[in-house]
Amino acid sequence: MIKCGITGSKGVLGRRIKQNLPYKFYEFKKDITKKKELKDWIDKNNFDIFIHLAAKVPARRVHKGYKNSYNVNVNGTLNLIDALIKKKIKPKWLFFSSTSHVYKLALKSSKINEKEVAKPQTKYGKTKFIAENYLKKRLKQSGIKLCIGRIFSFTDENQKIPFVIPSITKKIKSSKKKITLYELNHYRDFVNTKDVVSAIDLLRRRKAEGIYNIGSGNKFNLKTIANLIAKKFSKKINFIDTKKTTYLISNNKKILRLNWKPRKFNMNLKYFY
Repeated sequence: MIKCGITGSKGVLGRRIKQNLPYKFYEFKKDITKKKELKDWIDKNNFDIFIHLAAKVPARRVHKGYKNSYNVNVNGTLNLIDALIKKKIKPKWLFFSSTSHVYKLALKSSKINEKEVAKPQTKYGKTKFIAENYLKKRLKQSGIKLCIGRIFSFTDENQKIPFVIPSITKKIKSSKKKITLYELNHYRDFVNTKDVVSAIDLLRRRKAEGIYNIGSGNKFNLKTIANLIAKKFSKKINFIDTKKTTYLISNNKKILRLNWKPRKFNMNLKYFY
């Protein structure tokens, strides 16, 4: 059985990984900014692979608490790298959970591939991009293969506020017959957590290195999603949009060439859960 070290195992994606992958997991459940605690744990365990998920998310929360988020997303990652590269028996492969937020939002309908120059426009995206660069630099001569998954907007039935779909759902459920929602005329790429898990396992089996977009490749209009939710609760929405429409959609051909098979696109609420 594969010995897998993992951070961030308490999060939505981490729990899905533990439920669905037949690995023997070694979970670091403490604070990755505590350098000595993390190093002591790494020193006493040996791993075949490592999955690094621990981070402050989503973008809205990171924006409000940037200093603490930078400490976790960047300095915590540095603590992890420093401890791993000093081990005699190192993991052969490390997966880093990055984000589509490293890319610049597009003002027209187009798909972003991995060669696109990263231009993060959120503080969350900046912390992840900085961590990516540290990982690439520090692990280059370490003997640890690095795979970076730039995960687009993932959805899961266990997601909670402030993620976008739970937030929209709460606003609609708690409203009266009609509700006004603002600035939802934007297109995003949503991918189910189960598909993200299968992607990570596939990348591990293929010993993939480098950067891979993990997204459905489909564009979802947030207004359309809100209307689906409103219909479920017999509510009506008045939309007010004052900003230009933006797009953040993955070109996922690189991972599809590895024979990744995400679930078939279907514009109904079942797709999101």
